Amino acid sequence: MAKALDFTPREPTPQERLHSTVEDSAPALEESLRLLRDLHNHGVLDVLSKTVRGGEGLVASLLHITGGQSGTTLLRNTTELAKVLSTLDPHEVSVLGKAISVGVHEGARSVAQGKRFGVGDLMGLLRDRDVQIALGALVGILKGVGRGLRESRHDSAAHPVTNQTMVGRGTR
Repeated sequence: MAKALDFTPREPTPQERLHSTVEDSAPALEESLRLLRDLHNHGVLDVLSKTVRGGEGLVASLLHITGGQSGTTLLRNTTELAKVLSTLDPHEVSVLGKAISVGVHEGARSVAQGKRFGVGDLMGLLRDRDVQIALGALVGILKGVGRGLRESRHDSAAHPVTNQTMVGRGTR
């Protein structure tokens, strides 16, 4: 009588398992290699690897990526923006941000309702307390921007604006 044979299939080697996995994932691997190549060509891979390793040479790599005139302009603008933001009072920014948010919601609601305004409606809105407060804030912002621009030109009162002197008003 015949006896059953004990057969255990051989375990695949790590190379065979890898080869099988590569065959199954060929399209994904090709696209991943393309992405990796692009990241390498643009210097992003270098910056990422330096970030992971602790940042040695990171600043130099970032400056190399942002090199040229546009990179210099970007760095200067970022620095100036940081200076301006550091001078703003957080409470005032919070109040203004909340007011703008409420205003955007109100504007969206008006658009959704299809509201239209004529000149008479606008004149009537000037009696609305909220509109008066908003106009006061806008005028204040405009005055502040104007003062800042005038001071940046270093001509605070030396050169009056032409149309102001024509109507008998000097600069303040």
